[in-house]
Amino acid sequence: MLRAQKKISRRVIKEDTLVTSYFKAQTWYDENKRRVNVAGGIVLAVAIGLWFYSNNVRQNNDRATTDFARVFSFYDNGQYLIAINGIPERNIIGLQSIVDNYGGTTAGNIAKFYLANCYYNTQEYDKALKYFEDFSGSTPLLTNSAVAGIAACYEAKGDFVKAAENYEKSALKNADDPNAPDNLLNAGRDYMRAGEKDRAVELLKRLKRDYPTSLAARDVDRYIAEAGA
Repeated sequence: MLRAQKKISRRVIKEDTLVTSYFKAQTWYDENKRRVNVAGGIVLAVAIGLWFYSNNVRQNNDRATTDFARVFSFYDNGQYLIAINGIPERNIIGLQSIVDNYGGTTAGNIAKFYLANCYYNTQEYDKALKYFEDFSGSTPLLTNSAVAGIAACYEAKGDFVKAAENYEKSALKNADDPNAPDNLLNAGRDYMRAGEKDRAVELLKRLKRDYPTSLAARDVDRYIAEAGA
């Protein structure tokens, strides 16, 4: 006589499934634990590395900010060589050293802009150009000013086409930039020097139209007359 089969409860089935899954997982881990441990070690190493990097960046930015604040007064007073080199015997770090050591930080990047200005004012135009081009600020005013700085360097080096192009780029990038009228005038003037009179007149007329009350607009008619337009 056949005995009635014992009914298996859902709970037992569920537990049996869990046990089976556990042993499958355990087997997979035993077979791959070296790979898992290596991957886990990598994840942990990356996490630790990111923490140290973030902490280091923050500390470096704080140092750069402190050093920049101490040397800025020399820049502001037109003492550009001291601003560049600092005063080591007084533990005043110069802009060049700040940029070399902390150029990747926010404060170090701002120092790069002022270092470029220092080199421009000491007539080291190639160095000024290098740091104006390396500057990557997020503040529109400084970004536009850096482009105008590039233009000024090319102008000083006698490359009037590149000077005009960069003055124009700076002027048209942000119409609300208080330096936009001057940059339009400079662009027009340099295009004239480069022999591109039509482009020069176009920008000068734009200056007269868009910024009629600016100081730069006062000279527009004279430059347009010189261009023969």
